Amino acid sequence: MLCFVRVIALSTLKKFWENNPDKADAIEPLLAWYRHALRADWSSPTEIKRDLGTASILKDGRAVFNIAGNKYRLVVWINYDYRVIYIRHIGTHAQYDRIDAQFF
Repeated sequence: MLCFVRVIALSTLKKFWENNPDKADAIEPLLAWYRHALRADWSSPTEIKRDLGTASILKDGRAVFNIAGNKYRLVVWINYDYRVIYIRHIGTHAQYDRIDAQFF
């Protein structure tokens, strides 16, 4: 059975590029990640790594995705049982380095 993932919420990604016009280069890569995630069947961190090898897996359902050649980092929390991804943070790599992604 093919399961699809729900991403909560596209509006978070839109807000990022709308509030940061200087980061318009993130739009297409973020939309590409979003479309990919919607069609994914990630039932575990292993599935994410198999699908997107550059993703970083953190504790407690967190994952970090490299966007636009690692210029941006997308932090998410994933409920694997329900196939739901919650977007927790999107920012430049430098901004990511200043947060604790495990608790963001």
